[in-house]
Amino acid sequence: MAVNAGHLVKMRLFFCEIYYLYDSQTEAHIPKQHIMTDFTQTPDISDKDIQERTEKILVDAREESVKAKVFGDILGLIDLTTLEGTDTKKRVEDLCSQAASFSTLPDGLPNVAAVCVYPPFVAQARKLLKDTDIRVAAVAGAFPSGQSPLFVKMAEVRYAVDEGAEEIDMVISRGKFLEGEYNEVFDEIAAIREACKNAHLKVILETGELKTATNIRRASEIALEAGCHFLKTSTGKVKPAATPEAMLVMLEAIRDYHKKTGLMTGIKPAGGISRPDTALTYYRLTREVLGSKRLNKKWFRIGASRLAGSLVEAIRNAKNA
Repeated sequence: MAVNAGHLVKMRLFFCEIYYLYDSQTEAHIPKQHIMTDFTQTPDISDKDIQERTEKILVDAREESVKAKVFGDILGLIDLTTLEGTDTKKRVEDLCSQAASFSTLPDGLPNVAAVCVYPPFVAQARKLLKDTDIRVAAVAGAFPSGQSPLFVKMAEVRYAVDEGAEEIDMVISRGKFLEGEYNEVFDEIAAIREACKNAHLKVILETGELKTATNIRRASEIALEAGCHFLKTSTGKVKPAATPEAMLVMLEAIRDYHKKTGLMTGIKPAGGISRPDTALTYYRLTREVLGSKRLNKKWFRIGASRLAGSLVEAIRNAKNA
């Protein structure tokens, strides 16, 4: 019996797609069949409205009484990153040494939450950090372009996990997304989620290339439905990178998904966050939308390469003020 394209689309939306339910005992996402969301139905969101609401939230947000403490908390939420074509073993060694150095300072500071490197450096980073609680993350899946066949992306993810990566930062295929191939983007994320095994998956939307609040919301919904552990704004390779407006859209998607499913998802702004006050903006937005209980390294990270040193300086300045 012949089946036309329209029937195939309806069948796809009706039959078995995979998503992942949170299991509080294992902290894993357990596969379960469900009817996949029709991502073409994401409501339009006004960019102007998002801008105005972002500004209002930040104006109304309460001022922290002890800046030094908050900056110390933010230090412990950083994914300390080196993602350059010129990365070497020596650079990764220096990165890991820096990551583990903050708790040795006389300021009572935490170490960063994780380091983030390219897959060839994962085993080295795991070895260097084995006596710490600092996690090792890797970008994988054709970072930063996302322009590789799925089997190549999955092979890279599996390699990084086998080398010891505890977290994987992947980036969506923006070209496919912008062509309206939303189900294909979903399938890729779900497949990579499976390839991660027990490693946590952060899905980078590259919001600067998605352009509109509606696109950012739709991409967030796709990643959430596909089972990500974290939404992440940017690769840091595209401008604009993280913006408060994009962050608000993603936070509200996480909030609404939690209300609908009870599933918890983290958030990671990244790209261009080098100043303490900039980091504080994202910290406040997360607190105001998701609540203070999300302000820990299990649910909130900041991707940065230069922020940590600036925070230490700001903490010392605040204590001496």
